Amino acid sequence: MPRLHHYLRNQVFLVFFLFSSIASAATVEHVFQVKDVMVKPLCKEQMIPAVNGNLPGPTINVREGDTLVVHVINNSTYNVTIHWHGVFQLKSVWMDGANMITQCPIQPSYNFTYQFDITGQEGTLLWHAHVVNLRATLHGALLIRPRSGRPYPFPKPYEEVPLIFQQWWDTDVRLLEIRPAPVSDAYLMNGLAGDSYPCSKNRMFNLKVVQGKTYLLRIINAALNTHLFFKIANHNVTVVAVDAVYTTPYLTDVMILTPGQTVDALLTADQPIGKYYMATIPYISAIGIPTPDTNPTRGLIVYEGATSSSPVKPLMPAPNDIPTAHRFSSNITSLVGGPHWTPVPRHIDEKMFITMGLGLDPCPSNTKCIGPLGQRYAGSLNNRTFMIPERISMQEAYFYNITGVYTDDFPNQPPVKFDYTRFEQRTNSDFKMMFPERKTSVKTIRCNSTVEIVLQNTAILTRESHPMHLHGFNFYVLGYGFGNYDPVRDARKLNLFNPQMRNTVGVPPGGWVVLRFIANNPGIWLFHCHMDAHLPYGIMMAFIVQNGPTPETSLPSPPSNLPQCTRDPRIYDSPMTNVDLSY
Repeated sequence: MPRLHHYLRNQVFLVFFLFSSIASAATVEHVFQVKDVMVKPLCKEQMIPAVNGNLPGPTINVREGDTLVVHVINNSTYNVTIHWHGVFQLKSVWMDGANMITQCPIQPSYNFTYQFDITGQEGTLLWHAHVVNLRATLHGALLIRPRSGRPYPFPKPYEEVPLIFQQWWDTDVRLLEIRPAPVSDAYLMNGLAGDSYPCSKNRMFNLKVVQGKTYLLRIINAALNTHLFFKIANHNVTVVAVDAVYTTPYLTDVMILTPGQTVDALLTADQPIGKYYMATIPYISAIGIPTPDTNPTRGLIVYEGATSSSPVKPLMPAPNDIPTAHRFSSNITSLVGGPHWTPVPRHIDEKMFITMGLGLDPCPSNTKCIGPLGQRYAGSLNNRTFMIPERISMQEAYFYNITGVYTDDFPNQPPVKFDYTRFEQRTNSDFKMMFPERKTSVKTIRCNSTVEIVLQNTAILTRESHPMHLHGFNFYVLGYGFGNYDPVRDARKLNLFNPQMRNTVGVPPGGWVVLRFIANNPGIWLFHCHMDAHLPYGIMMAFIVQNGPTPETSLPSPPSNLPQCTRDPRIYDSPMTNVDLSY
């Protein structure tokens, strides 16, 4: 009888736990009205596409386990998709929002509803447009808190503050497609340029604090093309999460964020009452390129009771301070045993060595090109330049068995081995290496397989940090280093105990990173440089994760209102038939 009583008590507890988990989940609904609006961050008015008329766009607040529903109504003059950067999209790959990868764009005067569950993630992410350059003005914060009744794995802050860093051009966003991309006119903090720029002296983001209180800064680098250093005068912060993954608390006075990265950091107002600048400056990692003079973009920490005294200024790193950037990036570790933590898988099913960087594309005849050797810039991953499809999305091509859209032949290694970080053109073969093959190629992997990727930065044109973003997954960052990766020496240094987990990683200039992830989500997932200037260059590839053995591990059917690029009845009226779009 005591055993039966114990069993029933446990069953009641289990039912209560499951009920409370279900009851704590909610459906969070938003409407995104995308339209062209006039804004004036600096001295002149500029027409931009914006969500609900704001720059940055609306902040979305959800709890882990919630269902998010966002109705996107496109009243702008642009084709639009919205990507939910860092969201796993488990069983909802059609909602990933990658233009021409998982969907065709939402055309002007059309609409589309994104709906997906947010599970197994807590922290700060972002949403943004995924059509080239529209991310400059179409972006916002996505804040994921623990389920109701579940605490943070750190002391509860007095207040939570989103900080969104942005890049601004006093020009039409369509002109940003110029190769190479034009230099930006300013950087913004929560939509404000601050007192370092003309016509913005009295428009600066102010954070009012109470002495002794602790604030959770939810920091997002939404800049289109630039890594940013961030620092607060006379204050340290404690990093507690990156890319919506909890970390071992890390005390620092400076941080670096690549485009697309996020940091959650605790700031304690522990200094004398006064005013303190917080500032960002660009991190210019390209070796051998002069660093331009750049004003810091500043906001203000204002203590309650502060007078009008001059704010204290932070001492910022030099724009090309590679050691400081590397120190911050490589010292973050995961919170072992924390919410949603999982150990590093030891068995590896797929090993890939991917060289990455810039190459050249032949200049069209009767055209003057300003790149090296009179050619155009091109991106290169294992000597492949990715070509984005134009007629139908890759996900639809995969689901409907349409051929001629992509090839399943992305290589596991570069075509030849060379001195990756000290490249010199000496032979005709070296010259050919500078011109990657233009191709829409993917790598197919089995469901639930473990993939390890060594990303090797090259110096074919210049050594530069590239922020590589993987859709649909987090990856373990097992190690960083400089020079050419040594599979014997460097493999012994990899962190297999508490490596940081991210969805976006900055590959060191002239260096390497080692990543590992479990491919547990069927569909097509993009892997690309998150500098939008490099998207037209083609620094990207895609993974196809095959279906697993059950319906739960198989690719779902597309939603009935998925935007279409073509009205070809052979595709939509007779699904799962072979169609060739290679012509």
